[in-house]
Amino acid sequence: MTPAQITLVKKSWRLLRAINPAVVADAFYAKLFFDQPDLRRIFPTDMEAQYQKLMDMLTAMVVRLDHIADYQQEIKTLARRHEGYGPTPQHYIMVGEALLWTLERGLGDDWDEETAAAWAACYGMIAGAMMEPADPK
Repeated sequence: MTPAQITLVKKSWRLLRAINPAVVADAFYAKLFFDQPDLRRIFPTDMEAQYQKLMDMLTAMVVRLDHIADYQQEIKTLARRHEGYGPTPQHYIMVGEALLWTLERGLGDDWDEETAAAWAACYGMIAGAMMEPADPK
């Protein structure tokens, strides 16, 4: 990611954080499950804790974009936790599409081509790191 993209992601995330986090997370999962109903079965019935996990993870990612190398171990830990669900590259694509859709709806007029490209680069970087084979430990 370029420094300009990092700035755009951070700025847009600050704007989105003005919205109730449960609304943002609910929109994300509603889009994901509408587009991919088979994915619903791998999530808990009560999604409140999942909503918080999503928002906490996104916030942590955005905060650390300036020093993403320092965040690599946490990304690997997150990837290992997800291994039990059997994620495929297609799953990461689906999640990315739902995330970008949610951000676009949440940001409204503050969403433009540059912001979309910055978030796509950000998500691609994180998803790519999560899809790398885990260290055998």
